[in-house]
Amino acid sequence: MGGGLGILGWIVLGGLAGWLASLITGRSRRQGCLMDIVVGIVGALVGGFLFNAVTGVGVTGFNAWSLFVAVIGAVILIWILGLIRGRS
Repeated sequence: MGGGLGILGWIVLGGLAGWLASLITGRSRRQGCLMDIVVGIVGALVGGFLFNAVTGVGVTGFNAWSLFVAVIGAVILIWILGLIRGRS
């Protein structure tokens, strides 16, 4: 599923995806760089699982498709966390 991404690749992809997802959801002022990375990496895993189940292609490496998948996964993750927290 990782497409040959090393730890540094996951951190960079996660940081970008988490930052973009926080901008999309309006949470960019509430979470810092470390949280962007964590949300982006977990979002990449969530998005990769979902996209792989539906289309057969998840995270494929450090490319635009993987960034798209990670951002979608991170937005879904932020949305679910917002529901659990009660929109605080």
